[in-house]
Amino acid sequence: MKSRTSRGFTLLEVMVALTIVSLSLIFVATSMSQMIFEAQTMRNRTYASWIAQNRIAELRLAPATPDVGASNGEVQFANTDWTWRAVVSETGVEDLYRIDVSVSFAGSDDNVRTVTGFVGPPGSPGAANQPYSGVRRSIQPPDSNAGAES
Repeated sequence: MKSRTSRGFTLLEVMVALTIVSLSLIFVATSMSQMIFEAQTMRNRTYASWIAQNRIAELRLAPATPDVGASNGEVQFANTDWTWRAVVSETGVEDLYRIDVSVSFAGSDDNVRTVTGFVGPPGSPGAANQPYSGVRRSIQPPDSNAGAES
């Protein structure tokens, strides 16, 4: 009588292999989903930061110093509706104001990003492009004979 040799896999071996492959695919899909979520979060934070920085730049370029208090508005940026809230407060330094701009999605109370900036009094147009005209003081070495008595 000849012995029968099998050359295939048993049903148990196939089931174990399929279980390992399916668990691996679930892990890969979960990792990809998490990476996509994190990329979207970073993109939204970057957009919110740009919106806040734009608002601070608008206040810096305004012809007058900002009023102390809060203001808000809406803007559409990157095909998304956003809401910003700017709070202008005094710093204790004359004519220097702190601006905190919080940005969130329209209809949401959760801040995506808050950016802080400072604004001083507006200068005259073109003043930043003029050469410095202040008085420069030269430092003189101390006179070596000033303390000697004759």
